[in-house]
Amino acid sequence: MAGDETSTDFGFERVRLAEKQDRVNEVFRSVAKRYDLMNDLMSGGLHRAWKSAFVSSVRPSRTRPFRLLDVAGGTGDIAFRTLEAGGPDTKVTVLDINEAMLGVGRERAGHRYGSRIDFVAGNAESLPLPSDTFDAYTIAFGIRNVPRIENALAEAHRVLKVGGRFLCLEFSHVDVPGLDKIYEAYSFKVIPRIGAMVAGDKESYQYLVESIRRFPTPGSFSRMIEQAGFGHVTHRPLSGGICAIHSGWKLA
Repeated sequence: MAGDETSTDFGFERVRLAEKQDRVNEVFRSVAKRYDLMNDLMSGGLHRAWKSAFVSSVRPSRTRPFRLLDVAGGTGDIAFRTLEAGGPDTKVTVLDINEAMLGVGRERAGHRYGSRIDFVAGNAESLPLPSDTFDAYTIAFGIRNVPRIENALAEAHRVLKVGGRFLCLEFSHVDVPGLDKIYEAYSFKVIPRIGAMVAGDKESYQYLVESIRRFPTPGSFSRMIEQAGFGHVTHRPLSGGICAIHSGWKLA
């Protein structure tokens, strides 16, 4: 099945495209309640700095209307940070395919942001949203879980306004000698054990680690973003390449 265009990676396993989404949904249904706690434990709190750098790249306006679509952002981390960084006319739509993750986000948001935030169930590959609507599109640690990444990128381009920006924060490829070996050992030997102890789910975190290793290199992913129609495509490594911020602009 390795050469079959109807198959894709699920971690180190090869599965049918139609099967991957259901399996990913089950992973995130399982980890939803402890997702943010696990992020703190797995990254030693570094994910907070990465997300701050990411939202700084979004640059929501404090003086004019600004609309953000945050995809695969169910628990609300990027959305809340953007709303706090932007002005009163900053609005965020959080879209996630997983209802359990959206439930956590709605609960965390409460009534703090009123009509400035809404939560929508939807698939990144076929967004239930109009074209030419958003000033920015963000996806943090989510695109590697999409079965057809090229479809998600095409949809990102469609829903952005001309002049809008695509931003993706994703785990990447460590490029510091020595750190790469340490990170590899930590990922495969420690993170699944933390998942077992804290979330009671070793298998889901084993998949998440494997999915990081299967994600394209920064150069390859940049080419995919360009092929979706974006211009001025860049990537910026963080923490020695543990993750990276990818950016592209809708120019026409």
